[in-house]
Amino acid sequence: MTVTDTLAQHADANLTKGEPLIETIGIGKSYGAIRALRGIDLRVNAGEVTCVLGDNGAGKSTLIKIMSGLHRHSEGTLKVDGREITLSSPREALDHGIATVYQDLAVVPLMEVWRNFFLGSELTGGRFPLAPLKTRQMKRIADEELRKMGIVVKNIDQPIGTLSGGQRQCVAIARAVYFGARVLILDEPTAALGVKQSGVVLKYVAAARDAGLGVVFITHNPHHAYLVGDHFVILKLGTTALDRNRADVTLDELTTQMAGGDELTELSHELGR
Repeated sequence: MTVTDTLAQHADANLTKGEPLIETIGIGKSYGAIRALRGIDLRVNAGEVTCVLGDNGAGKSTLIKIMSGLHRHSEGTLKVDGREITLSSPREALDHGIATVYQDLAVVPLMEVWRNFFLGSELTGGRFPLAPLKTRQMKRIADEELRKMGIVVKNIDQPIGTLSGGQRQCVAIARAVYFGARVLILDEPTAALGVKQSGVVLKYVAAARDAGLGVVFITHNPHHAYLVGDHFVILKLGTTALDRNRADVTLDELTTQMAGGDELTELSHELGR
């Protein structure tokens, strides 16, 4: 069984490729007098990877927080499965099948791999927190699910901090998919990884897409984005600087826009070189 087959087992069988899962229409966010986002249109489709690129301060984190229920938008419309909605918490977003894997992964480095896999969703023999944990069952499920994803750890009881960065990312992705994610929002998953580990993560991104999930891939790296992306949005100072399908943009164009585009040309003329 391939990784894609495994992901497809947990994905919503009713999803149709190209079906809109999340839409933002003119979304904006203000913090007092500061407008962090304005007029953002974004569509996340089933079976596609939507890449959101931008420099620090471009508004990527704010957009993630709105889609994941951490912050409420100040203006515009957010739709989930075609229905207008305002997400009030990350738990509500999860109830709608929207899972976010942040750059810090929300893992506890000194805690065991299986404990991190079930973090916040522990299996108990009664009412939590007084009920005993179903430790043996959680260990078995975590080990089985990770193996299905091609992630083999030496010991399911080892601290997750002993795994490589790429392995920790894959554990976080496997956790999100197991608990019913239909939309995966990945915050800079390859930012702190080497070439080989980045390749492992990108394979899982592609596998999630091929299994029918909608993926939002947040990154600074246009090369990584172009390897897996179907649609590209570049944010700049809270606004959309580029919005293209894969067929309508080249890697060179994407890289130039990320590097500054017209601003770099202007600076080159000013420097006279």
